Order: sequence, then C-alpha cells, then structure tokens
Amino acid sequence: MKAARTHLVTLGQWLVLGALVGLVCGVASAIFLLLLEVVTNVRTRDERFVYALPLAGLFIGLVYERFGERIKAGNNLIIDTIHDEGPEVPLRMAPMVLLGTVAAHLFGASVGREGTAVQMGASLTDWISHRLRVGPELRLQLLAAGVAGGFGSVFGTPIAGAVFGLEFIVLGRLKYDALVPALVAAVVGDLVTRRLGVTHSVYPVVPHVELSALLTLKWVVFAVAVALVTVVFIELVHFLKKQGEQRVPRLSVRMFLGGVALVALWKLVGTSDYLGLGVPTILRAFEDPALPLTVFALKLVFTAIALGAGFPGGEVTPLFFVGAALGAALAHLLGIPVVLGAGVGLAAVFAAASNAPLALSIMAVELLGVGIFPHVVIVAVLAYVLTGHRGIYSSQRLVALKSGHAAQPGSLGQRR
Repeated sequence: MKAARTHLVTLGQWLVLGALVGLVCGVASAIFLLLLEVVTNVRTRDERFVYALPLAGLFIGLVYERFGERIKAGNNLIIDTIHDEGPEVPLRMAPMVLLGTVAAHLFGASVGREGTAVQMGASLTDWISHRLRVGPELRLQLLAAGVAGGFGSVFGTPIAGAVFGLEFIVLGRLKYDALVPALVAAVVGDLVTRRLGVTHSVYPVVPHVELSALLTLKWVVFAVAVALVTVVFIELVHFLKKQGEQRVPRLSVRMFLGGVALVALWKLVGTSDYLGLGVPTILRAFEDPALPLTVFALKLVFTAIALGAGFPGGEVTPLFFVGAALGAALAHLLGIPVVLGAGVGLAAVFAAASNAPLALSIMAVELLGVGIFPHVVIVAVLAYVLTGHRGIYSSQRLVALKSGHAAQPGSLGQRR
C-alpha cells in the first residue's frame, strides 16, 4: 500500500509539474515564433537589413561576452547540467537567446530555432525547479521535460518533442525516468503555443509507397549519401568553431567576421534563399523538379558559417532545408517519388546530426503523415550509425558504441 501511494504521489508530481513546464515552454515558444515571423517579414520586404549582419553579430557577441559567459555553450550547457547535476541554469539564458536569435534572423543569419526553444525551456524550467525546491532527481527529470516542451511546442510536434527530450542527452540510451513529465510538457506546450495563435508550416502528406526489396536497397544508398553530407556538416561546423576560437579569441569579433563572410556569400550567390530559416525552399523541394542540385550544399555552407561564428539559434530547420533538398536530388537519381525522398531527407539529416533517429522518425510522421514511417526509420537509423560517434552536440554522453559495445565514459567532444 505504501509503495502504491508513493507511486501515485510521484505520478501526480510529474503530471502537475510537467503541465507547468509545458505552460511556460508554450508561452515562450509562442512569443519567439511570433517575433520570428515579424522579423522575417521585415527582412524579406527590405533586404538591406542583411548588410548590417556583421554589426548585429558584433553587438550580439558583445552582449554575450558581458552577460553570457556561463550560457554561451547553449544546448551543451543543458546536457552537462543534466549529467553533472550542475548549478542552476541562469534564468537570463531565456531572454538572451530569444533576443539574440530574433536579431540574427532579422539580419539574415542562417540559423534555426530548436536551440533557442530548448534553451528557453530548460532555463525557465530550472528556475521553477529551484524556486519549488524539488529534489535532485526530479529536477533533472524536469530539465528533460523543459527540453521536450521547448522542442515540441516550437515545431508543433509534441510526441517527437517528448522523445527528443529523452534521446538527445545520451548517445545509446533513453532517459526513461523522465518519460511522463516530458510527454506532458511537450503536449501541453504544443497546445498552449497553438492556443496563443501560432500556426506552423504545413508540409505535404507523403503518400503510401510499398516497401519492396529494390526500394530498400535504394534507401541504403540514400542513407550513405545522407551520412556523408551530415559528416561534412558536423566536421565543418566544429572546424570553423575551433579555428575561430584559436585565431580570434573574442566572440564578438568572430561573429562580426562571420557576418562579413555571410554577406559576401549572399552577394556572390545572388539570392536570399539561403538566409534565415529557408522554409519556402524546404516546401519547394517537395514539388519542384527543377530545384538545382547545389541548393543543399549552399545552405550547408551558409549554416556552418553562421553557427561556426557563434550566432545563436539552432540547427534543425536549416538541416531540414539541407535534407529536403538533398532528398529531392537523390530521389531523382534513384527513381524514388520526390515527395517521399524530400520528406525522408528532411528528417534523416538532422536525425544523424543530433543522434536522435527515433525522435526524428516520429517527427516525420507528425509533419508528413504515416506513409513516410517505414522509409524514414530505415534511412534515419542507417545514417545515424554511419555518421559514427560525432554529432552537433559535443557534450552528448556516449554510454554505448554504435557497434553495440559498451563505451568508455565521456562526451562526444572528448572523443574528437
């Protein structure tokens, strides 16, 4: 009887606190997405804003140098805090990453939004946890819920958000003890964001395509290409970050120089398609047979420069762009329906880059319909394995090698 009461009390805590976390994450994501829509429309109407990207980078960098020393690690700080039971995540992370990302998008930096949502969700959640004085174990579970609530609400994919909150922290194991609060936070966060008037991008529904032996072989080839592109992206971002930190110690100067490089590249390619999120081109990949083969590579370079220089934001939507454009190109080459190839590519590139194939397979279903499910799982899992022990989150802990053997304790960054 005592064990049953303890179980009910724990379940009640998870439900109530998970809902509170979801409410906070949902409101934060709604504010962020509404501001993002405004600044994207402003930049689209007047592209002269892009010329000021170097100055915007300089200013954002100065602010982070002055007030954000503890939070500049971004998502990696959240991962480290969960693993090491570190000190309270600074509350200022939420407004700083929010305003920094909005400014980056106003001036055209090719960054995403998942990093912002995850950092806002985790920092706000940890502030609540410390005010309520919850125990260490519950605090870490709520931090995972904050990640799930932020991710699920910013993309409108609550189930994927819940799984992502459990999957992205450790490579080789799911954090099942946070399953209930993560699920509650992601579902409530999504409901709150939608209730506050946010509408998400609508992707085409992928039709049912029978999985045959020949198609499976094509997916293997597809997964190899996805893994190669993902490795190039990860290594390029890490290379630019490392070289930048060694040669230019000041973050503000690195961001200024990164802004100069992005403006020069923007003028060189002669189009604004690679600035900001790039959602119109993502949607175009599903239906335009004339989409150039070089589109995915250019977006990859724009994004690597922006993230390597230190612009805040995230990787998800830019990698959706890379994946959808790559998938469309591969679909033409392999004789796969373009809408299916673009959809699988959209999810698989980020699945491999983040080491979260389960979350991204579910996300593909939430965005594109159940018809994509068997195909995206095959490619996401194969690409995840083929990318090796690397990822965009260098603080991810490795507890099991992708070969199935136990790993020496440590983070991905320590293996580099």
